[in-house]
Amino acid sequence: MPPTYRIAEAAALLGVSDDTVRRWIDGEKLPVRRGGSGPAVVDGVDLARVATRLREPPEPGTTPSSARNRLTGIVTRVVRDTVMAQVELQAGPFRVVSLMSREAADELGLEVGVRAVATVKATQVTVDVP
Repeated sequence: MPPTYRIAEAAALLGVSDDTVRRWIDGEKLPVRRGGSGPAVVDGVDLARVATRLREPPEPGTTPSSARNRLTGIVTRVVRDTVMAQVELQAGPFRVVSLMSREAADELGLEVGVRAVATVKATQVTVDVP
C-alpha cells in the first residue's frame, strides 16, 4: 500500500502551511482521499509530484549551513542498479540527491512518496527514515 499523509504532514514535508495544502486540494492541484469519518489523506506519489514542481532554488545566502542540517522531505525519485541507488528528496524548496548502496535503499524502503530525512555533513549526505 502506498504511503499517505495527513494535511499537516503534507504541509510540513512541502514547507508550506496547512492552509496552502487545503487551497491546493480545493483547487484540484493536489488530490485527496476522504474515508468516512477519518481524516483526509494525500497519496505519497501525488505529494511527490507536487513537491517536484516546488523546486525553485532559494535566494543565494538565505539558507543557513551547518554540519547539523537535517532536512525532512519526501522521496521524488529512486534509480537503482545492481549495486548503487540514487535517491532524490524534495525537502520544502530544497532538492537533495544521495548516492547509496542499493542494499541501504532497499532496507530503508525508499520509494517515491516515502517520507525521509537527509542529514548533511560536509560532502556526505545520508538518508534516514523517521
